[in-house]
Amino acid sequence: MTKAPSKTPDGGTTAKRLREALAELASINPTEAPTASALCERVGVSRTALYRYHPDVVHELRVLQQRRCPDQRPARRELQALRDEVNALRLQLAQVAALVDHYFSAWQETSSLLQRRERELADLRQSNKPKVVPIRN
Repeated sequence: MTKAPSKTPDGGTTAKRLREALAELASINPTEAPTASALCERVGVSRTALYRYHPDVVHELRVLQQRRCPDQRPARRELQALRDEVNALRLQLAQVAALVDHYFSAWQETSSLLQRRERELADLRQSNKPKVVPIRN
């Protein structure tokens, strides 16, 4: 069941007003694509009514948007590639952090072992002081 076009107080249909507003929006800024919200705001129609009762106007709007905005797929692929690279770098960063922690703890252990060995050597040197023995009596 389709709804009959609604008449405005001045006798114009909503679809006609939407098309006129779409043409105005297209001429105002020829580099930017008009949005459904701007179109509805200009005519005083809800977005729900636009999508439900005026699919032909929505189609015209989408055609205009596609003409104004070139294919975004290459940009999206590039963006996804950059996101994948960021995720890979985050993984590498986590691995590097784990290696740094490992080598830091190994350094601490080695350092404490060296200090202990140095203390042992110092104790041995002190306990084994050579005695000077005279060769002649």
